[in-house]
Amino acid sequence: MLPVLSFDGVVVRRSGRNIVDDISWTVNDDERWVVLGPNGAGKTTLLQMADAYLHPTSGTVDILDERLGRTDVFELRPRIGFASSALAKRIPAEETVLNTVLTAAYSVTGRWNEEYEGIDERRALRVLAEWRLDHLADREFGTLSDGEQKRVQIARAIMTDPELLLLDEPTASLDLGAREVLLELLSGYAAAPGTPAMIMVTHHVEEIPVGFTHVLLLRDGKAVAAGPIRDTLTAENLTATFGLDITVAEQGGRYAARAVSASDV
Repeated sequence: MLPVLSFDGVVVRRSGRNIVDDISWTVNDDERWVVLGPNGAGKTTLLQMADAYLHPTSGTVDILDERLGRTDVFELRPRIGFASSALAKRIPAEETVLNTVLTAAYSVTGRWNEEYEGIDERRALRVLAEWRLDHLADREFGTLSDGEQKRVQIARAIMTDPELLLLDEPTASLDLGAREVLLELLSGYAAAPGTPAMIMVTHHVEEIPVGFTHVLLLRDGKAVAAGPIRDTLTAENLTATFGLDITVAEQGGRYAARAVSASDV
């Protein structure tokens, strides 16, 4: 096991408030982490630092053996795959699905005058097939469903064989069917040989893919608990994270949680 990401005493302070508060956290290359917590817990801020787009106010962040503040982030970022709804807004609606994935090779969102080799196009088509998107290669990105757009974003993120993959709420806004298709694909990818370390942000334990190994629970910028998912995703820790009594159940590697009602007492 080799660390691909390490936070040591990390603080991010904005407008006199710590939105990330003294986080120390290590992700190894064979781990798949879920970052879970309520709105405003600091989850997306953590991902922004992991993607080398945000520097901490204090503390240190090491990514792929490079320390933020002492490395060229423009050389570091191509080694990291990042999929988020914010990225989807920057992709031209008229761009084809194939070009949306292909342009990741140049870290641009919109094909212009770049030159691609046959190996790049074959790689893009292979990735599209792995995410059940090859039949959509010539479709315009803006005509896709939410579920299809989410999968295209992930395919783009892994197009360049990243050493670390970051997923910011990949199942947000999806209906039940689209969510389950995406979770099945994420589970398969997480288990495949050669898959990089993965970090996925979500609000809901029901959205944790089978095969994810660890969880970091956040509340008000602080770590409530972190560790192997079976030991850490407990009713006690979820209650502390969300501020109300919660029960949690696991079946076949999938989790479900709900608030304790009066009838449960």
